[in-house]
Amino acid sequence: MTRSSDAVSFADVEAARDRLDDDSVVKHTPVERSTSLDELTGGEVHLKMEHLQWTGSFKTRGAYNKIAQTVEEGEANRVVAASAGNHAQGVALAATKLGIDSTIVMPRSAPQAKVDATREYGADVELVGTDFREAMAHARDIADDGGDVEFVHAYDDPAIVAGQGTLGLEMYEDLPEVDTIVVPIGGGGLISGIATAFAELSPDTRVVGVQASDAATVPDSLQKGTPVSLESVDTIADGIATGGISDLTLSLIEEHVDEVVTVTDGEIARAILLLLERAKQVVEGAGAASVAAIISEELDVTGETVMPLLCGGNLDMTMLQTVLVHALSDRDQLLRLRVRIDDQSGRMEEISGLIAKHNANIRNVRHDRSAPELDVGEAHLVFQIETSGAGQSRAIIRSIRDHGYEVKHVNA
Repeated sequence: MTRSSDAVSFADVEAARDRLDDDSVVKHTPVERSTSLDELTGGEVHLKMEHLQWTGSFKTRGAYNKIAQTVEEGEANRVVAASAGNHAQGVALAATKLGIDSTIVMPRSAPQAKVDATREYGADVELVGTDFREAMAHARDIADDGGDVEFVHAYDDPAIVAGQGTLGLEMYEDLPEVDTIVVPIGGGGLISGIATAFAELSPDTRVVGVQASDAATVPDSLQKGTPVSLESVDTIADGIATGGISDLTLSLIEEHVDEVVTVTDGEIARAILLLLERAKQVVEGAGAASVAAIISEELDVTGETVMPLLCGGNLDMTMLQTVLVHALSDRDQLLRLRVRIDDQSGRMEEISGLIAKHNANIRNVRHDRSAPELDVGEAHLVFQIETSGAGQSRAIIRSIRDHGYEVKHVNA
């Protein structure tokens, strides 16, 4: 593919919107002001809630635009794609709406809920390989075998980028006075399309991209001037864990994006919990990355009108549990203490009583008699405790120490 930002124009984005003029395919998602985030950031924060889109993400926009063009040109009667989640559902819904067959190749490790959802949207799902790379290779093989089959890439396609750009049109119409928009980046298709729209409609608006630090490829790619790939990625934000971008998306990011920042998984987890508590919204890791950026030290939005994009809401319940444990532990609302004791009767009762005096709840406790630093006749009691926060946690630790016990905070 030619390395040129001219591959996607504002006219392409407008044409994509004309194709997407059907509320049963893509709806105009709401924007809500968050006074809680205003206080945390010093800016005026308006959340673009694309996680409330059909299928729970923006992906249908690009997929529908791509498949609609394929149908218009009569080039294929079936499409194939590889995905572990949101792209799969977007392609499945778009193909079904356009009356064309779809095959989605997913790794065998894909969450069953996402497999079931993709099938419910009308796709034939094939489970192949242990990871996304193997699923992608098989999908490519299907497309290369001949016949009227079109491969639908998640981001490396001008039609996909233009479709995602329709979200930029909405964001501008929702808040024309916006100073900064913050957009998560995986393969770069979403921010490329949105930035193309803003370059035309509001060139003074700052466009900021955000990646998970353990899956970040854009900063290195921008520095080296060529797409950089990672052999492996490790992040809770699986929706942006592509491990690479393309020549197409890099050229558009270079042309239209003002800044790219990274956030840690801990910051993403904090953002997920914050959105649950303060905005009453369930957002996946990729979708929460934009909020993680504005509450981090990486991005200053003080005094600005800012719009973080919540791009996806397909949060797996197992992942939600993991995120909650991590975020509550980070806040000291879920406290793990290791107390060294003489292994005698009554010690657990005494320490449990000290914790109870602070009105904290013990979730579980276990004995550990095998640690190498213990003397004969000693043991560790490891408590997991629910508290109201750091203040109560410190008071509990102080109380246990005041009664002569060695205690260590072991959340990390």
